Amino acid sequence: MKAFLDDNFLLNTKTAEQLYHSYSKHLPIIDYHNHLIPEQIANNVKFDNISQVWLHGDHYKWRAMRANGVNERYITGDASDEEKFIKWAETVPYTLRNPLHHWTHLELQRYFGITDLLSPKTAAKIYADTGALLQQDSHSVRGLLKMMKVEVVCTTDDPIDSLEFHQQFAKEKESFKMLPAFRPDKAMNSDDIIALNQYIDKLEAVSDIQINSLGDYLNALKTRHDFFAANGCKVSDHGLEQIYAEDYTEQEIVTIFEKIRTKKEISPTENLKFKSAMLIYFAEWDHEKGWVQQYHLGALRNNNARMHRLIGPDTGWDSIGDFSQARALSKFLNKLDNQDKLTKTILYNLNPADNELIATMIGNFNDGSIKGKIQFGSAWWFLDQKDGMTKQINTLSNMGLLSRLVGMLTDSRSFLSFPRHEYFRRLLCDIFGQDIEKGEIPHDIEWVGKIITDISYNNAKEYFEF
Repeated sequence: MKAFLDDNFLLNTKTAEQLYHSYSKHLPIIDYHNHLIPEQIANNVKFDNISQVWLHGDHYKWRAMRANGVNERYITGDASDEEKFIKWAETVPYTLRNPLHHWTHLELQRYFGITDLLSPKTAAKIYADTGALLQQDSHSVRGLLKMMKVEVVCTTDDPIDSLEFHQQFAKEKESFKMLPAFRPDKAMNSDDIIALNQYIDKLEAVSDIQINSLGDYLNALKTRHDFFAANGCKVSDHGLEQIYAEDYTEQEIVTIFEKIRTKKEISPTENLKFKSAMLIYFAEWDHEKGWVQQYHLGALRNNNARMHRLIGPDTGWDSIGDFSQARALSKFLNKLDNQDKLTKTILYNLNPADNELIATMIGNFNDGSIKGKIQFGSAWWFLDQKDGMTKQINTLSNMGLLSRLVGMLTDSRSFLSFPRHEYFRRLLCDIFGQDIEKGEIPHDIEWVGKIITDISYNNAKEYFEF
């Protein structure tokens, strides 16, 4: 019987052990999509305790605690950090077979050298020991990133963000880069005309452009796109239920924007046309600059209206949606490709039923100009666990080139989440190792090791050109 979380965790063959320890374990990390707070990196913040770095903003843990009967006061409420940690410690023993059990103990080991299982019996000591370490320079925000050999982090930033903390950080000679990512979701959210107008007003102030027409709006957004590029940005990102690809004319979008700006109601069809047009504008600018564009598709957000009213969005009430993806996605990519304006693109699906859809869709637009130009992104959100990662890897293997995958990302708000790259790499090596030992792929360790190294690190380094 194997020990829990030993050196060969998730590695079920000797070949898998060899592949991981020789070819993947020691590689740096390029984390090209996360939700870390730039200010905390720029100012090299030290957290007072583990709850602040581990529980604040972590929807995964919050959902588990709620399922375990923990009152909201100990999750997002006014309980102390220590009280919240104790409630998490009470929940952890009940997370067996949930990836949270793996991640919790992997993170305690990697960042703090703690091998004890977290439970009510060990909670007080672990809280004290981690708290003491977090006061040391080695466990400041930058120290935590360096501990995981992070080479690049791409934060997620709105077009109206000042990027002041990216600029502050860029002046320092650090061992890793912090770069922005352009996330213009609010700029195309015509579902809420009032909120969109408030956003446009803010954009006016930031861009110093008076916005009365569609041309003004696009000009202001383009100046922000240029500003992001000047500050090292090379990626954009969109979080959407589905791609919008309604047919439209430029005059229609001009008229729709006039309605929006004068706070007049727009029809459902006009709403779709506006979103469709905005996606195309953003994609054309990304192509012009050679950026990588990312589309995270399929989240059904804010399902619990009562809790949304009480504590707001992004607090753990989202789930997988069953949106139709194929036809609009094909139409969108084809429109860009037909005009030779399709840049490097990563597609992430939240519904595992769409795995084969995405894996075959990317093959329609990989044109040989760039290795892996159109990517089936690694398993995302609810799927970034053992089963979800394995299914994504196997589907891409069957229908595309796994060897050109740009690897894993954290998509996290936590500075303790970077062992997810290790988790992915271990699973990857286990899959290849088992295939070798079953005689399903050649026993060529050097070549397979190269493939492992490429997926773990080299492909991302070449693809993003950071």
